[in-house]
Amino acid sequence: MALSRGLTPAHSGQCFLGGRISTLEETRALDRFLAGVERRAFRMAQIATGHDDEALDLVQEAMLKLVERYGTRDEAEWGPLFHRILQSKIRDWYRRTKVRSRWRLWLGRDETGEEAGDPLDAIADTTTPLADHQLKIKEASSALDAALRTLPLRQQQAFLLRAWEELDVAQTAAAMGCSEGSVKTHYFRAIHTLRTLLGNHWP
Repeated sequence: MALSRGLTPAHSGQCFLGGRISTLEETRALDRFLAGVERRAFRMAQIATGHDDEALDLVQEAMLKLVERYGTRDEAEWGPLFHRILQSKIRDWYRRTKVRSRWRLWLGRDETGEEAGDPLDAIADTTTPLADHQLKIKEASSALDAALRTLPLRQQQAFLLRAWEELDVAQTAAAMGCSEGSVKTHYFRAIHTLRTLLGNHWP
């Protein structure tokens, strides 16, 4: 899915990092980092919240906080710091908001209450080998998304940070605000559940 609005905070040559004006080189480095992480961060927030707009807002807020508070830190620290901010905001969102029910989709209505389009329009063309391959990829992706959303939040966070972002145990623990032992436990349980739920879709 293409992002519907820009995530990366815009700069005009200089910006304020940690209370001081940044150099052009620092700003460019930060821009590169944010551009590289934004899509994966959006997917993580999207899976956690189940809502595109909520996910976009959370990622944007996390990016702005990173720029304002930690932009002057060493570039190697930005990844763990950003994910710690993002996961904290996701946890706050969970405390404030109940995830909306998806049952209305089964009743032929979208989340706004409007009539949904003809479901037959969404069925892929399976008359060619390429279409069949694309359908399998789509099914696997949908199965993974659905399975991830069944996980408790902490297991979901541990799996996404370790498997998708490739953070090590210590970095994941810092991002989640918990011990390394807890990360290992959450990750192990997530893997076990996902392997069971995904079946043939498990890589």
